[in-house]
Amino acid sequence: MNHVLLVEDDLSIIDGLEFSLQKNGFNVDIARTVKEAFHAINGKTYDLLILDLTLPDGSGFDICKEVRRLSHVPIIFLTASDEEVNIVMGLDMGGDDYITKPFKLNELISRINALLRRSKFSNDAQHEISSNGITVKLLENRVWKDKREIELTASEYRLLCLLMQHPGSILTREIILDRLWDHNGNFIDDNTLSVYVRRLREKIEDDPENPAFLLTVRGLGYRWNVVR
Repeated sequence: MNHVLLVEDDLSIIDGLEFSLQKNGFNVDIARTVKEAFHAINGKTYDLLILDLTLPDGSGFDICKEVRRLSHVPIIFLTASDEEVNIVMGLDMGGDDYITKPFKLNELISRINALLRRSKFSNDAQHEISSNGITVKLLENRVWKDKREIELTASEYRLLCLLMQHPGSILTREIILDRLWDHNGNFIDDNTLSVYVRRLREKIEDDPENPAFLLTVRGLGYRWNVVR
């Protein structure tokens, strides 16, 4: 049985989410403050953390930052729909996924199950991500498609990693642009992002004109679709 820590101070969300998680076979602990969360984490090992951003004595960021110093436990953030900048910060800080309020419980359960499946196959020493016949070795900055190595530019590589590390999640163009900011100070604009997406599809898709992996979500951004 997987052990989940839910850090949330809204009783209406706690009641519904705790019931749904338990119904789906999860062992759930509840913390309503940052202090309670740290007490729980220090006393027990969890398979996944669900962190609300706004808490009475701090934020989910405070918890994530501290946890990431010692652990790679999967973390899902709960955010308000208008907190775009917070989503970016959460992903940069080491969060694995996010879901915006209000949300459907079934969607969150699906996200949790997908994240737990991925974490079981992850190996911190190996630093490898894989789906759709594409394998990325993060320590080597190298990519293979069906055992054939693919040459990517630095920005194409960062884009691919970002998408593959958040399968099923819609990443807005704003989030992607923020994460693809060139470390030398060169800004990557919206038009350039479209070019990177097109070039990446040409290298990773079986049929670039009809992409199956890197999908466009009209009006929002892009999503990594896992089909195999």
